[in-house]
Amino acid sequence: MTQTLRPATKARATTVVAAKVRQATRTKRNGAHLTPYLFVSPAFLCLIAFGVAPIVVAAAVSLTNMDISGLASWRNVEFVGLANYSALFSDAAFWESLRNTAIFVGMGVPVIVVVSLAVAIALNQSSSRFFRALRAFYFLPAITAIVAISLIWGYLYNSQFGLLNYLLSTVGLPPVSWLTDPVVAKFSVALVAIWRASGLNIIIFLAAQQAIPKEYYEAASIDGAGRWRQIFNVTIPLLRFAIFFVSVTTLISWMQFFDEPYVLTQGGPTGATTSISLYIYQQGFRFNEFGFASAASLVLFVIIFVVTAIQLRTRRFSDD
Repeated sequence: MTQTLRPATKARATTVVAAKVRQATRTKRNGAHLTPYLFVSPAFLCLIAFGVAPIVVAAAVSLTNMDISGLASWRNVEFVGLANYSALFSDAAFWESLRNTAIFVGMGVPVIVVVSLAVAIALNQSSSRFFRALRAFYFLPAITAIVAISLIWGYLYNSQFGLLNYLLSTVGLPPVSWLTDPVVAKFSVALVAIWRASGLNIIIFLAAQQAIPKEYYEAASIDGAGRWRQIFNVTIPLLRFAIFFVSVTTLISWMQFFDEPYVLTQGGPTGATTSISLYIYQQGFRFNEFGFASAASLVLFVIIFVVTAIQLRTRRFSDD
C-alpha cells in the first residue's frame, strides 16, 4: 500500500513545487514591473508637491476673499464663490495686461526662434577657438543675474546720460524716451528679454545640429548642393523637433513674462508694460488681494494649458 501511495505523493510534491515556482516568478515579474515606478517616484512626488498642489491651492483660494488678514487667522477668510472671477473679468487693468502680454509674445517668440536658429547655424559652421568663444559669449546673458542686467540696460536706456541716446546725438538725432514712452517702452523691454533668452536657445539648436549625421551633408554635397541649400534642405528639416521644442518653451516663458518689466519699468509707464504675471504679482503682494490674484493666476494657467495643447495637437497632425 505504501508503494501505491508514493506516486500520488510525488505528484502532490511536484504540484506544490510548481506552484511555488510560479508564485516566485509572478512575484519577480511584479517586482520588475514596479522597479521603473520606484525610480520615477521622487520626481513624481516633486511634481505633485511643487506643480499640482500649488494649482489646487490657488483654485481653492480663488474662491475666497483671502487677504493678509487671512494669514493671521482663517476666521477672516470667507467663501465668495466666483466673485473674484467676476471682478477680474470686469477689471480694465486685467484686459490691458493680457493685451500687453499678447504684444510681448508676438514680438518676442518669433524673433527669438529665428535669431537663435540663425546664430546657431552660423556658429556651427566652424569648430575653431574663435567660434567656441562666441558660443560662450552668446550664452552669458542666460546665466547673468537679472539685477545686473537691469542695471546695465537701465544705464543704456537712461534718457539723459544713456549710451543709446549719446550715440543718437552723435548723428544729430533727438533723444528717445526708451522707458518712459508707452509705445517705445514695450520694444525696449522686449529687446532686453530677447537678448537675455536667446543664449539658451542657441545652445539647444547647436546641440541638435551636432546630432545630425555627417553622411547627410556628404550625400548632399555629392549631389551638388551648396552651403545654403544644405541649410534649407538638410539642417532645418532635421531640426523640426528642436524648433518645436524651443517654440513651445519660449511661448510658455513669454506668457509668464515678468522679470524684465518688473526690474526695468515696474509695469509703467501707465501700465504700458504690465504683463499678466506682473499684474498678478501686484494684486497679490502689493494690494494683498490673495484670492483675487489666485483667480488671475488660474486664468493664466488655463490660457497656457490651452495654447500648449493646441501646439501639441498641431504637431501631432503635422507628423501624421
